[in-house]
Amino acid sequence: MERLYVINLNGEKEQFSFQKVYNSARRVGASRDLAQDIARVIRKKAYPGIKTSEIFSKVTKMLYSKTPKAALRFNLKKGMKRLGPTGFPFEKFVGEILKKLGYNVKINQYLAGHCIRSYEIDFVAQKGNIIYIGECKYRNLPGEKVHSRDALTSYARFSDICNGPFSKSKEHQNFEIKTMMVTNAKFTKKTLDYCECMGIDALGWRYPKTQGLEYLIEKNKLYPITILPGLNSYLANFFVSKKIMLAQDILTINSKKISEELKIPEKQILILKKQAESLLL
Repeated sequence: MERLYVINLNGEKEQFSFQKVYNSARRVGASRDLAQDIARVIRKKAYPGIKTSEIFSKVTKMLYSKTPKAALRFNLKKGMKRLGPTGFPFEKFVGEILKKLGYNVKINQYLAGHCIRSYEIDFVAQKGNIIYIGECKYRNLPGEKVHSRDALTSYARFSDICNGPFSKSKEHQNFEIKTMMVTNAKFTKKTLDYCECMGIDALGWRYPKTQGLEYLIEKNKLYPITILPGLNSYLANFFVSKKIMLAQDILTINSKKISEELKIPEKQILILKKQAESLLL
């Protein structure tokens, strides 16, 4: 059989993988039989040069027709990109994830270094005797990655802070102060080599390999509100302003109160609540 090649998000040609399609469907909760059926249909309909984004759309439609919950979960990466175009909603989202994992979190903090008087830090997270000074690297363009220059800049800032008043204060003397980089994308190999060498904790898409950002989200059901297809940009901006970043928070909102405040039909809010229930319950 002649090899079939597809075009990935980086615009590069790669061989079509039946196993990749199957694994993607299984990972979001499709049964073995359904995942095999989806992979067979995609292989049959695929043509030379088909884009992986088109394959994604076809898989999503087939999942929706059989198991809407799995289709919503399959939409996670796209939902993460809907947090853009700026990185601020992503920083809030990361903060909410860390809070749910037991950290005390403050976002958008200003810390003094030894050489520079003030650095803007995306988040400071404390749990037990560990404090993380963290940086978020949000990417919303296809194929974008976090490069070594990002890690170099982040660590230089962290090193200066470690030599400044924050780390040397009596309040923090008994804490281990570490640094972390969080992204919704992937890290380049050079970036990961540098992070490992310098002790930077890296959390990104599929990294660490079995406990990446998507794993934490799915395991703890910490899905962003933007995973819900009924959410438009107007509602998204409103919820972000109210620090409502997680789909699980939609379950407890007062739909009538919000519809009156925004002067929109309550039905729009109820649709979101129904989608959140389908995803989480």
